[in-house]
Amino acid sequence: MAANNSPACGPLHRTVNGVSDSNSDNGPNSTLKVSNAVSLSALGAPVVAIVATGGYGPDAAGLVRADTLLAAQGWFVRHFDNHAARYQRFAATDVERLEGLHAAARDPEVDIVIALRGGYGISRLLPEIDFALLAASGKHFVGHSDVTALHMGLLCHGAGSFAGPMICNDFSREDVSVFTMQQFWQCLRGPCHAVQFASDKFLGTVDVRGTLWGGNLAMLAHLVGTPYLPLIEGGILFLEDVNEHPFRIERMLLQLLHAGILERQQAVVLGDFSGASTSDYDNGYDFSNMLAFMRGHTHVPIVTGLPFGHIPDKVTLAVGSTARLQGDAGSLVLTMEDYPVLRSDRVKLA
Repeated sequence: MAANNSPACGPLHRTVNGVSDSNSDNGPNSTLKVSNAVSLSALGAPVVAIVATGGYGPDAAGLVRADTLLAAQGWFVRHFDNHAARYQRFAATDVERLEGLHAAARDPEVDIVIALRGGYGISRLLPEIDFALLAASGKHFVGHSDVTALHMGLLCHGAGSFAGPMICNDFSREDVSVFTMQQFWQCLRGPCHAVQFASDKFLGTVDVRGTLWGGNLAMLAHLVGTPYLPLIEGGILFLEDVNEHPFRIERMLLQLLHAGILERQQAVVLGDFSGASTSDYDNGYDFSNMLAFMRGHTHVPIVTGLPFGHIPDKVTLAVGSTARLQGDAGSLVLTMEDYPVLRSDRVKLA
């Protein structure tokens, strides 16, 4: 495995079964005693906006826990969602959710925009989202799952974002993952970020560079043929999904293959694909069989093991960053650089 020679990246985060060996801080100003919002703003702490682009948060107590955690980590929290405004399975009506997203982008004090949760809903908003406004706002948009569509729309407009934790169920958990919090803050702090993980066995070694992009597989397949999926040549594509049977995963990967998307990449990095089970009808067909089939139908290396997806312990990935993937099956390193980070005057770096 080639060494990581970029000292600006700081500590390398090695993950083994989702456990980090880093002992660094859990957030900006993690020792700061928060008294009120005014004092936070005066100290230059970043302002976090919470927006609801899809589903609602079912646990009111969890939302309070999330606010408390963010404040304890040194964030000034500003809500652009309304827990009481639930509409059907959504956090609010389409118009209200769209207005909240745009209002957060227009707020000059907001640095970071975190999605309340994924679920379903952002696809309804895509034609009306002012991506030019969001891209020009300079905000750091964070989320995963359904929020993948937002990440891709931003990338179409030349803006990066962050595939990372959401309020539900990351910040709202009773047993909040220290690893997830470390990853989130350290990635946004930059100036670059590196994650080390182990893949299953594949032939040879890999050492490629390209634009890091991707997210939820179902959402990416859903965006094929639309103006919301960027054309990335020579990229590093990361993928995850949940509750999808291996044959459905294969079908979506084949859609990306048949559309010419996979063949244009330098590598495909698979995150977590849990939550589904096979049956007797599958006659032995499982995720490993699906993976072997896909590897046999593309020249692009497909690696596994990235700790990202619908799991408690997840890395944060800088979508649109310049990335390098290097190593072998025993140890892979994904390094991200050249992406927007939090302004130094908004956070007192440790």
